[in-house]
Amino acid sequence: MIKRLKRFLWLPIAIIVVVCILLGLMGILTAQQPFISHPLTSLTEAEISTAVSFIKREKTLSEMAAFPLIALQEPDKEEVLNFGPGKAFQRKAFLVIYERSQNKTYEGIVDLKNKALNSWKEIPSVQPAIVNSDYELATEVVKADPQWQKAMQRRGITDFDQVKISCWAPGILSKQEEATGNRLCRALSYYKGQGWNYYGSPIEGVLAKVNLNAGKIVSLVDKGNVPFSKENWNYDVKSLGKLLSAPKALKILQPNGASFRIDNNEISWQGWKFRYLMHPRSGLVLYQVTHDDGKDIRPVLYRASLSEMVVPYGDPDPTWSFRNAFDVGEYNLGLLANTMELGKEIPENGLLLDTVFANEQGEPYKIPGVIGIYERDNGMLWKHYEYNTQRNHVRRSRELVMTMTVAVDNYDYSINWIFHQDGTLEVQNELTGILLTQGTAAQKQSENDLYGRLIAKNILGVNHQHFFNYRLDFDVDGQANSVMEMNVKALPMDEKNPLGNAIAVTEDPLAKETAAVRDLDMKSSREWMIVSANKKNTLGAAPGYMLMPGENSIFLPVERSNIRQRAEFATHHVWVTKYKPTEFYAGGDYPNQTQPGQGLPQYITDDESLMGEDIVLWYTMGVTHVPRSEDWPVMPVHRVGFKLVPRGFFSRNPAINLPE
Repeated sequence: MIKRLKRFLWLPIAIIVVVCILLGLMGILTAQQPFISHPLTSLTEAEISTAVSFIKREKTLSEMAAFPLIALQEPDKEEVLNFGPGKAFQRKAFLVIYERSQNKTYEGIVDLKNKALNSWKEIPSVQPAIVNSDYELATEVVKADPQWQKAMQRRGITDFDQVKISCWAPGILSKQEEATGNRLCRALSYYKGQGWNYYGSPIEGVLAKVNLNAGKIVSLVDKGNVPFSKENWNYDVKSLGKLLSAPKALKILQPNGASFRIDNNEISWQGWKFRYLMHPRSGLVLYQVTHDDGKDIRPVLYRASLSEMVVPYGDPDPTWSFRNAFDVGEYNLGLLANTMELGKEIPENGLLLDTVFANEQGEPYKIPGVIGIYERDNGMLWKHYEYNTQRNHVRRSRELVMTMTVAVDNYDYSINWIFHQDGTLEVQNELTGILLTQGTAAQKQSENDLYGRLIAKNILGVNHQHFFNYRLDFDVDGQANSVMEMNVKALPMDEKNPLGNAIAVTEDPLAKETAAVRDLDMKSSREWMIVSANKKNTLGAAPGYMLMPGENSIFLPVERSNIRQRAEFATHHVWVTKYKPTEFYAGGDYPNQTQPGQGLPQYITDDESLMGEDIVLWYTMGVTHVPRSEDWPVMPVHRVGFKLVPRGFFSRNPAINLPE
């Protein structure tokens, strides 16, 4: 009887165990396959694996095949704009495949829903972005080379493990290098010693050119011994000696929680609503940015992202003149994003979000805390003190910041999208990290140092620039938009202006793409507006958003210079194009070892109309950096940015009804 009872008792226990296992499996599957509620949701790990598996099944790839980029194939814009709950939508993956053994680049588009290969094509004569295996191969090849080893030994370096190899995209190519079509990199050498900040000890004058297809050094330059700094340039607490006294604790508290709301990848805050996505090349991308004016939800931008960067260095020496990094397209900026920490890159009241990328083997992986979002105080929003009543009318300003940080070799950048309560959207880039230094025998600044400044003994900071191009797909109150240029000028004294104080403003349409290649003009306070082509505000004017520039510079490489031809997007501050779904990158789709004239110069060759069209504004901003000793050994943050400011978009100050 007892035995029979035990047998029956096992039955419910077994059922419970099976149910638990099934529930656990369902939980795992749910975790691996997040709910996809919108066409602009990032690729999941499962979708990346599906796309790669399908490519491998349909195409014969070698063991050396790499996947430099796997991303969401952006759906048709009209499909996204017409999407609503319950509607079906496409899910496609875009893949770049590089066959090193064949030196060929392919693009594939996989339909994830229908398990079909929608597109497969070879892209001739291009090189995709540098991948991890390129760095590893370059290091192995350089350190095994007898000539390089002798160059190190001449400098008293016998332990080659103490040397760090930095692999750069080759930059400007000679005619011979172009003719071979090989995948190349240029390898710099740094002495590490016992420190970790090896950028303070460049082994100057040694430059190796590596053929990454053949796995061998093509050429080695050794210009002779230059002393390199033997000082320890680490800047951790242990290395710095006596420290400043720490400031007293500053706490940012939100006892009632954050004011923003996140629903999958959609964020709502103070009238703003937008979607976000982390792209392996562009980094943080915003979509469908709208503002609720109390009556209507009104579109402002369909898509906004960093499109390209270029960092030209200003020393004509052949071991330096090639250094013109296209950080977005040559190195896949998004993949270089790093995990942030609360209380460090973003304040303690912030929220950190994860993202999913794919490595060059096509394997998905998750990066935790790669996107930060937080609210911060920004001083006064508006104020008026009324003397008659002695009342003080004032509102405190709050901002919503969405950010990412990336480390591109020695430099670090953060990209910040800042939403204001007055309807302004601001972009702010932060530049920090470690200067790219040049070894020198000098221990004191010399008048002969034309191309840089001595920042420490034996260390020269080379003059250089940073240029960022942003692609801004405006949909101001709809897709039918036009672009206006505003110029302000003082009028001459005459009978209508007897005191000479008149200030006049002109607004002129930029009707065609070639006419919309423009530059800043400080004398006329030049700004640009994207306005609705078919709607009017309450005062009878076209509602619009104005691009308000901040700090900027001009691109200094001279006419006919190679880098000017490769980075033509940086030679003008504003470009405007009619929307095309394939035009994403100001420097072209494949800037690594590219031909001149790619990207924006190519996009405007058809010179399309910009009147009442779906238009994209491309804004370029630059920083000219003449290094100083205070930039060493790590550079304080330098901020540069611009604002998109409503102009006639609202009938009044949109923050006037903010409660106290």
